[in-house]
Amino acid sequence: QVQLTESGGGLVQPGGSLRLSCAASQTIFSAYVLGWYRQAPGKQRELVATVAVGGNTNYADSVKGRFTISRDNAKNTMYLQMNSLKPEETAVYYCQARRAWVTYWGQGTQVTVSS
Repeated sequence: QVQLTESGGGLVQPGGSLRLSCAASQTIFSAYVLGWYRQAPGKQRELVATVAVGGNTNYADSVKGRFTISRDNAKNTMYLQMNSLKPEETAVYYCQARRAWVTYWGQGTQVTVSS
């Protein structure tokens, strides 16, 4: 069983930055599509960004130009650099690794954007 562990969440002021990390317990990243999702209270989980095996990235329109997803296959780690954060982006952020019919999720890390 693969475990994904997020870190880097916390409290940040509006306009601030955070960098989230997602580490895998096994060497899987090189063959998996990786993604970040978030779920705000009372809302459905939504896609934030994905990075394909070849490195192509995809972002939700709401975060384009502010967030950057990246992967380091050698370290089995994925990152999400978040800049210019907004209060409405307060949510639990989850990482996902997906390949064919297999999907793994992390336990989530809380990001709170508040003054």
